[in-house]
Amino acid sequence: MGGMAGLEGIEQPRGQGRATAARWSPAVEDERALKALELFGNPTEAEVPLPSRPESAATARRLAQVVVLRHWGLTPKMTEDAVLLVSELVGNAVRHTGARVFGLRMRRRRGWIRIEVRDPSRGLPCLMPVQDMDISGRGLFLVDKLADRWGVDLLPRGKTTWFEMRVPDR
Repeated sequence: MGGMAGLEGIEQPRGQGRATAARWSPAVEDERALKALELFGNPTEAEVPLPSRPESAATARRLAQVVVLRHWGLTPKMTEDAVLLVSELVGNAVRHTGARVFGLRMRRRRGWIRIEVRDPSRGLPCLMPVQDMDISGRGLFLVDKLADRWGVDLLPRGKTTWFEMRVPDR
């Protein structure tokens, strides 16, 4: 009887912050992220080209994680949001453009971070109303919710989909 109460007692002490941090800095993920940086390049220095395949989403997530968390020293929560958004933008580029390669670029300036995904298609992604969304269509809705600003810039060849998040000044 009352087994639940016992379990609750065990769960309690884990504060939200610690739970997030634990989820986001396992040594294995860190190692993979650093390896991705070595293999593919640093998106804060120049655009990193990635093959337009579903597994590139994981690479892009790892690059974003190591940059936001380690290089820029931002919070695990902000890292998690940024990584989720990168994942959505990359998913969009991979699923809908039929391109062979897309580019990932990350920039930081006073009070803001900006992440860009460039692809060779000029087809515009659309922001769907929530009720119409299947699982793949939720991307831009999420971006709209989590980013402070986002947009799509058309280029002579292709487009850049980007988002920006406010960060505390260092």
